[in-house]
Amino acid sequence: MTAAIEVENLRCEFRVRTGLMSAEKRVVAVDDVTFSVPAGSVLGVVGESGCGKSTLARMVLGLLKPTAGTVLVDGRRLFDLDRKARARLIQPVFQDPFASLNPRRRIKDIVALPLEAQGTFSRGEIERRVAGILERVGLSAAMGERMPAQLSGGQRQRAAIARALVLEPRIVICDEPTSALDVSVQAQILNLLADLRRDLGLTYLFISHNLAVVEHVASEVAVMYLGRIVERNETDALFRSPRHPYTKALLESVLTPEPGKGVPDIGLGDAMPDPANIPPGCRFIRAAASRSNAAAMRHQRAWSGLPREW
Repeated sequence: MTAAIEVENLRCEFRVRTGLMSAEKRVVAVDDVTFSVPAGSVLGVVGESGCGKSTLARMVLGLLKPTAGTVLVDGRRLFDLDRKARARLIQPVFQDPFASLNPRRRIKDIVALPLEAQGTFSRGEIERRVAGILERVGLSAAMGERMPAQLSGGQRQRAAIARALVLEPRIVICDEPTSALDVSVQAQILNLLADLRRDLGLTYLFISHNLAVVEHVASEVAVMYLGRIVERNETDALFRSPRHPYTKALLESVLTPEPGKGVPDIGLGDAMPDPANIPPGCRFIRAAASRSNAAAMRHQRAWSGLPREW
């Protein structure tokens, strides 16, 4: 199957200071990440906050240039294309629809903006496309006349999806697209995204910290930890029998509504690993050792027999 997205040895570093007179530190947000996403499929990317998911999304979108590595979109090197060509190939849907929509413009004008930026569409074609995509995502013409503040959270996210799809891209990067919504509205947006993927032949890179959502929508899942993909597998296989110790810990951390269960104890302690001081070797085992010797021993035992590159 043809790959819609191909990422090879992608790396992103930032230089940061913790104080005015402090020495500059190097933070590796994404470290040697390689994967491909077949056309028409959904790759879910999960992991803790700060593991590099959103930085990875920004590089795949072309919003952030990587320190090293290559990104191919539809077989073309992303950073060899100009901004308009990138926009025609790949579009984002962000986490907070209210923050990503201009509060001073009507919904139909917001959705029309990508077409206007291309500079190749007539006014009649723009109006036709905007009306069509609003109807497809479940917004009426009357809603197109409203301002973002006059819509509910779910309606605003539908408008953001319409804006992403009005240029008819092949690929959509969804960065936590439902986390700002109520649970019932989340289900509506997820069903809408699934219908659009089926009807329009879209490819999704779906980034989320919500494992239940990822299990529902993704064809494959990649698990990130401290900037690296530590495990990738088909969704059913990964949730049924995770192989990497961090994947197991992540799945065990999900809260349950059962009374008396309490908060799950996955043995990782309460200290977060330092991305500016990544330990050598397996960063997960080393980080666990710095937090809890018992946790390190348990994860080390689970580690035996896994591929060396993990």
